[in-house]
Amino acid sequence: MSAVVLVGAQWGDEGKGKVTDFLAEKADVVVRYMGGNNAGHTVVVGDKTYKLHLIPSGILYPGTKCVIGNGVVIDPKVLIRELEYLKSEGIDTSNLKISERAHLIMPYHIAQDAMEEKLKGTNKIGTTKSGIGPAYADKASRIGIRVIDLLDKEEFALRLKENIERKNDLFEKVYGAEGFNYEEILSEYLSYGEFLKGIVTDTSVHINGFLDKGEKILFEGAQGTLLDLDLGTYPYVTSSHPIAGAACIGAGVGPNKITKVIGVAKAYTTRVGEGPFPTELLDEMGDTIRNKGHEFGTTTGRPRRCGWLDLVMLAYSKRVSGVDTIALTKLDVLDELDVVKICTGYSYRGEILTNFPTSLKVLAECEPVLIELPGWNQDTTNATKYDELPENARKYVETIKKLSGMDISIVAVGPGRAQTIVLDEIF
Repeated sequence: MSAVVLVGAQWGDEGKGKVTDFLAEKADVVVRYMGGNNAGHTVVVGDKTYKLHLIPSGILYPGTKCVIGNGVVIDPKVLIRELEYLKSEGIDTSNLKISERAHLIMPYHIAQDAMEEKLKGTNKIGTTKSGIGPAYADKASRIGIRVIDLLDKEEFALRLKENIERKNDLFEKVYGAEGFNYEEILSEYLSYGEFLKGIVTDTSVHINGFLDKGEKILFEGAQGTLLDLDLGTYPYVTSSHPIAGAACIGAGVGPNKITKVIGVAKAYTTRVGEGPFPTELLDEMGDTIRNKGHEFGTTTGRPRRCGWLDLVMLAYSKRVSGVDTIALTKLDVLDELDVVKICTGYSYRGEILTNFPTSLKVLAECEPVLIELPGWNQDTTNATKYDELPENARKYVETIKKLSGMDISIVAVGPGRAQTIVLDEIF
């Protein structure tokens, strides 16, 4: 049995979709355990690019079983659109199963997300306005609607009616906005239920059954460690838990089943949305990395903020997720630079910090302590073995490995499946 958790070790957008797709060739099952369609995974297969938001990247392998776990919040409209998109591309989606315990994103969640973000003004979080936060809030308030409720017409109608009354009071009396039509939403969502009912099941039973049979399972998270609701740069975080521990809750398995944790990290750092970013490059270098790395959000199209690799952040991810090894992505984006830099600590009011601070006021004052290494000024995108990388590129990787204290098992030098160098096998 191998149960591997794949986590983002930075602020998300690290290339988890590519790494999941690469590892899925040897995995029997891929499980998405948290988040919603605020995530965006881009996978390149040959000359074809697939953009996925809810369905695990493993769906691109015909024999791989895929699961959307109970920790995910599902917009059924988006899910059905994604299923139809994959089918139109000739992708078999019959191996997909959805947890009956997963919660639904409703139209009022999306409207509420946009309204609350607008009301925050200059203190906005920078959400995707996909309804993720309000859906998780309703889940915690015990007024959420689950997928299993959608399959019971009477139960769904009752729960929806109660929620529409509650939300219309909120929108009309607090936001001064128009409310929602119960009958329209009821009809729309019951049609979604009819579409999805054949793939809804108790996924925890299936996943544990796969583990009992000794099958290889890859648990795929969304976003990144520093966006975790508890352990991220709060309040500039997502509404769920991208860390490795959440795989157990979001998939319904015991922690004793997890055998390895892989942290996915870019060879530099990016961030979408608001909040402090110590290594951010607000100059031509930042623009160069952004353009070379195509750093624009898969879900929103927003330009990502770019900066040097931050080892303080990686050490934090190692600690809170128990990262065993790193999958280093987008090394090729640094190919044309004369100099590359790595942050080894933060300078704060005359003190050097090596632990990631909890206070955002402190983090905002931190200046990165950088070491400088020579660039390699050579194309790495055709390298298929580690020793084919330029010497200075290897020195960069070895420096990360030495200073982080973590193994590096994968180095990616481009978006394609073939542009992946394996140093240590995962499965």
